Amino acid sequence: MNKTVWIVLALVAVLVIGAFSGYNGLVNMDEAINGKWSQVENQLQRRADLIPNLNATVSGYAQHEQAAIKAVADARAKLAGSQGVAAKAEANNELGGALSRLLVIAENYPNLKADQNFRQLADELAGTENRIAVARKDYNDAVQIYNSKIRTFPSNIYAGMLGFGAKEYFKAAEGAQQVPQVKF
Repeated sequence: MNKTVWIVLALVAVLVIGAFSGYNGLVNMDEAINGKWSQVENQLQRRADLIPNLNATVSGYAQHEQAAIKAVADARAKLAGSQGVAAKAEANNELGGALSRLLVIAENYPNLKADQNFRQLADELAGTENRIAVARKDYNDAVQIYNSKIRTFPSNIYAGMLGFGAKEYFKAAEGAQQVPQVKF
């Protein structure tokens, strides 16, 4: 065989190896995003699991605050039934608002604030909120890397052909810049 054929074969081999490597890289990034999203959902579920105990504790002290307790329970159910990043983010924001309102109500009940169960649940809830924030950041970081990869050359050429589309960020709700005032 002549030298030109070998050069062409070598170029084809490099392109094929590059394509396999690029595809595998995108698959790995996609799976990393799925794993990070699972951690977001895991932490959202952890918070949702704390809510019935928090509701029961508050309900024992604040019988006439049933509207706030029901709002938390309804928002929890909405979060549990939501599918997809945007729907989860919206339901999460609704639940966060309902929880903030419920915790503000605790200000009116000194005995509730002093209750050991309530304090423990509030501490666990605060820790879970921090975990959710970390999981959301990790997820959004992975999405940013992936979205950048599928938009840059040369991976943008084959990413679309192989079905790799942009992933959705977990976004804060409108007005999320306003920090709720919660005091214990």
